[in-house]
Amino acid sequence: MGKEKKEEQVISLESQMAEGENVFGVCHIFASFNDPFVHFTNLSVTGRMKLKSSPYAAILAAQEVAQRCKELGITDLHIKLQATGGNRTKIPGPGAQLGLRALAHSGMKIGQIEDITHIPSDSTFRKGGRLGHTVCE
Repeated sequence: MGKEKKEEQVISLESQMAEGENVFGVCHIFASFNDPFVHFTNLSVTGRMKLKSSPYAAILAAQEVAQRCKELGITDLHIKLQATGGNRTKIPGPGAQLGLRALAHSGMKIGQIEDITHIPSDSTFRKGGRLGHTVCE
């Protein structure tokens, strides 16, 4: 009649891989100027970190993602870097470079780095209208 405690399943990829085999994961870094998202995926595992937009916060998020990857047995990462894109800025925020550097310094092997920022083929109007953002005094 009491509450039953649910047991957490421990997920590990170590039993699936052979000795000395590399297990690849994909790390998505979305770096806007407001929040950096560091997100890694595999076929059966996912993890996510979101912090305020500062280089130090991106470093902490990347270190935690690298630690979680090592716990799961992921040894190598492919990195996909994304800025806001569209009709907004195509330049990644301040946490992108340092988050990427923190992943490399944490002992993870980096496979390939790919920029997947959305670039429009036909532009819509930016926010602010035809004359741009004007300030009246």
